[in-house]
Amino acid sequence: MTYDGHKGTDIRLSSEAALRRDPPGIRAAAPGTVIGTRDEMPDQLLNTPGAPGPDEIAGRECGNGVVIRHDGGWQTQYCHMARGSIAVSPGDEVATGTLLGRMGESGATEFPHLHFSLRHDGAVVDPFAPPPEAACGTEQDTLWADPPAYRPGGLLAAGTLDRVPDYAEIRRGLPPRPQAPRKDPALVLWAFGYGARAGDAIRFVLEGPEGDVFDRTVLLDKTQAQVFRAFGRRTPPDGWTSGGYRARIDWRRDGEVIDSLEVPLVLTD
Repeated sequence: MTYDGHKGTDIRLSSEAALRRDPPGIRAAAPGTVIGTRDEMPDQLLNTPGAPGPDEIAGRECGNGVVIRHDGGWQTQYCHMARGSIAVSPGDEVATGTLLGRMGESGATEFPHLHFSLRHDGAVVDPFAPPPEAACGTEQDTLWADPPAYRPGGLLAAGTLDRVPDYAEIRRGLPPRPQAPRKDPALVLWAFGYGARAGDAIRFVLEGPEGDVFDRTVLLDKTQAQVFRAFGRRTPPDGWTSGGYRARIDWRRDGEVIDSLEVPLVLTD
């Protein structure tokens, strides 16, 4: 997915909780010389309480990061890394795969990710679609050694809850809930995804020991980078039937399923 004005490739994690569990190491894409680093900006997503505003980080939108100069006029830049994690200094020589630091949430970011920029003689180059002259005179589709698979949208996470969660909870990352009391106030199935397009449909299906609990399709009315939807039912007076339930979310586009997730759930007394 692309949009005008963005000058890099974003490689994200599903949630802040995923970042806390296992912060990925960021490694050099090619051999070169470190020519710049920053390591003092806080890990704080935009639009969250206490986060610096756009004016406060003007000129430092990259957050904590590293810039590497490579042979032939090439540069790579790695942004939004964790404060205190930068493992290299200006002047260091690095090899392909050298650890530079860890993914974080610094700078102008609304979700945990690496922003990776590639430049040639100062001009931004898209590694997925480089101009012919950027490929050293050879014809190739991308500049990636191992091109990442393209996915035109899909599910980042899904789960069940006894209420409709708020968006801040979803962004932080809700823990798995494989078991729940059968007399909880409600039974809600939620989904969090990326790359939504107007006209997409998200289907929420919940089957229990006595058959369908619900089967509802929600249509998306606009294109969004991230989307959160939920559907559920209030618990009947006597509670739900104990036992195993099958919760499934299907994401459809133009009649085809582009992603699907199943959520384990057992209701207990």
